[in-house]
Amino acid sequence: MEALVNDVAGSAWAGRRVLVTGHTGFKGSWLSLWLRQMGAKVTGFALPPPTEPSLFDSADIGELVAHIEGDVRDAAALHRAVETCEPEVIFHLAAQPLVRLSYREPVETYATNVMGTVHLLDAARRVAGVKAIVCVTSDKCYENREWIWPYRENDPMGGHDPYSSSKGCAELVVSAWRGSFFAESGPLLASARAGNVIGGGDWADDRLVPDLIRAMISGTAPLIRSPASVRPWQHVLEALHGYLLLAEHLLAGARDYADGWNFGPSDDDARPVSWIVDQLQAAWGGSGATLADTRPQPHEATLLRLDSSKARAMLGWRPVLPLDTALGWISEWHKAVAAGSDARAVTEDQIARYCARTGRKLPSRAEAA
Repeated sequence: MEALVNDVAGSAWAGRRVLVTGHTGFKGSWLSLWLRQMGAKVTGFALPPPTEPSLFDSADIGELVAHIEGDVRDAAALHRAVETCEPEVIFHLAAQPLVRLSYREPVETYATNVMGTVHLLDAARRVAGVKAIVCVTSDKCYENREWIWPYRENDPMGGHDPYSSSKGCAELVVSAWRGSFFAESGPLLASARAGNVIGGGDWADDRLVPDLIRAMISGTAPLIRSPASVRPWQHVLEALHGYLLLAEHLLAGARDYADGWNFGPSDDDARPVSWIVDQLQAAWGGSGATLADTRPQPHEATLLRLDSSKARAMLGWRPVLPLDTALGWISEWHKAVAAGSDARAVTEDQIARYCARTGRKLPSRAEAA
């Protein structure tokens, strides 16, 4: 098994047909670019980019992937996309990803995050040739008890707010599909639960790091809510590396890996909001001024950590970017792009530097073409 996985990691992404749902989003754009660097043939299915600007547009990722515009709530359109792509691997990232938006749009949140997952998995079971599926949910899928211990993969699903609940529901959908349709044949299906991913090119509203970047670029003091809340912060490449390793094991036929997986940072990098603010402002070279957001806020968890022992032991995955380094890379990315550097080149450079830290090998441009 190990030899098969190493072969996949080294060469077998080249020419492999991959479908990424949500490829126009922040995380999906990074993943699509990384897959293309490894020579995969990537098809993306998603709504238009959710922000302006967006990494998808600024890095011209639409030039590198077969772009299909569509909504995962549209079962027929998603089924046609899967039929057209004939993927060997599916990364399901399409989602309504914001906690606070889920309070304003709960029906849309459940329709996208739960029924979108149902539509994707139902299409995958009806199209021959799909070998591996990684459904990306969230660290917030767990029933949050506000305790000090990290959550493990066998802890119960839950969710106080509509977003978190919808991700717990999506995990139950994945489990049901795996047991009902893929237990003995068909694609190997796994779910991935990452922490709060951060990185260059994220312009989402209502997220701490993009809000800080916007404030620092404009020279204004950011509004900060819940400075004491602790989250499992990690660079987007850390989570994506976990997804890739997991898919590689599934492609190698490792049925025991068709399960739920946590990909969280080291314990030292589960930091409060106030620490992130201070460190990113220091990396940027800003004044450190902030404003307290005293407006009434909807409920959000104040303490959340993930136990990633399973991924470390079975996948050999571990974080390689300390949080202060990750924040430095984010500052570097945005400063470079703001100064006129090519966003795709800056992103590809950070992927290459990350791969050097993990020991992954990227093919040459000629090999990947």
